Amino acid sequence: MQIQKFFPIDDRLAAAAEAAEKSCAADFARIEDNAAYNGAKVLAAFQKSRVSEPCFYGTTGYGYGDQGREVLDKVVATAFGTEDALVRHNFVSGTHALTVALFGILRTGDTMVSLTGRPYDTLEGVIGLNDDTQSGSLKNFGVTYREVPLLKDGTPDYEAVPDAVRGAKVAYIQRSRGYSLRPALTVAQIQRLAELVRSTNPDAVIMVDNCYGEFVETSEPVEVGCDLMIGSMIKNVGGGIARTGGYIAGKEALVQQCAERLTCIGMGKEVGCSLDMNRELYLGFFHAPDTTANALKTADFAAALFGSFGFSCHPPVGTTRGDIVEAICLGDEAHLTAFCQGIQQGSPVDSFVVPEAWDMPGYTSKVIMAAGAFTMGASIELSADAPIREPFAVWMQGGMTYTSGKIGVLLAAQKMLDQGLISL
Repeated sequence: MQIQKFFPIDDRLAAAAEAAEKSCAADFARIEDNAAYNGAKVLAAFQKSRVSEPCFYGTTGYGYGDQGREVLDKVVATAFGTEDALVRHNFVSGTHALTVALFGILRTGDTMVSLTGRPYDTLEGVIGLNDDTQSGSLKNFGVTYREVPLLKDGTPDYEAVPDAVRGAKVAYIQRSRGYSLRPALTVAQIQRLAELVRSTNPDAVIMVDNCYGEFVETSEPVEVGCDLMIGSMIKNVGGGIARTGGYIAGKEALVQQCAERLTCIGMGKEVGCSLDMNRELYLGFFHAPDTTANALKTADFAAALFGSFGFSCHPPVGTTRGDIVEAICLGDEAHLTAFCQGIQQGSPVDSFVVPEAWDMPGYTSKVIMAAGAFTMGASIELSADAPIREPFAVWMQGGMTYTSGKIGVLLAAQKMLDQGLISL
């Protein structure tokens, strides 16, 4: 193994890695086919939207007539097959973009129904699940929240959906798994949910948290009956180049409502300077299909390698993926810590840092995170994080290049081997 010239990988681990990589051959071929399709789709969107060098120039102040901002919205809407898009560096995170969308659409007296159980931890305060009466949550503003629990196997309870959404304003779908072991949703599953919602509530706004899911398949939720999808530019769609930002894409009228929540009523998408951010948002989106493919290959390799060690991996190799995340059940805090420290050692930035669990804002449990990234918190770059609680699983995602992603996974295994936590 050529990388052993630069990294101390045990020969037995190198042999296990070679076998794991061979077992991924069919999956890798499928991932590369999807990337080729998505790359062509994005290139065509750039050309159809007439992207030119002036689009990369920034504006200041109010940002009136920002050509780059307006054309970027067209590029993303065209690539995703939507009527409109709102792509802004002003979104500080995926959770912020989701919050803007929820507050942009919901009004006092409306009902939001989550079709995929409890949403991601950072949305609990937004919805009002933490009982804070002064937080300004949806609950504080008179929005009712309900959820449809997932079945025991982690899949949606399709039979319960039609009745659950009667009278609801928003039917909410979280594509990725969050800190759970349930499978991420495929576009086909999202389409089935959308059809069930429409069967009893044709006027509901079907909103999808699409974080970690963009470009994993050759179509997106908004192409199969959903009204809005939302995500972060420091995950898949930013290609590892965007330093911040998020997007909301879907029906034009709904995107406009969200824009007026982000800025102010009557101004919406017409204001907001882009400063010097345009070029990297364009470039990141252009690279996104191939970068996402590298992250998927890294996840597949991790599943194959750690599955061969006897750990439960979600999803296992050969499963159709709905996102770039790989969850590995490691059993206890010691295994979690060693894994994350190994991932950190394989990072291009801060490889010398030793991760420790801490009270991360927005989370209810201590979290250990390995994230030696060029952009802080960029989940499309190789990272791994785990709340210190049952089932003691680590959630790994990213890998801007497959080479670096593979090395990070190997160093995580090597760290565990060095500490006697796995045997070969």
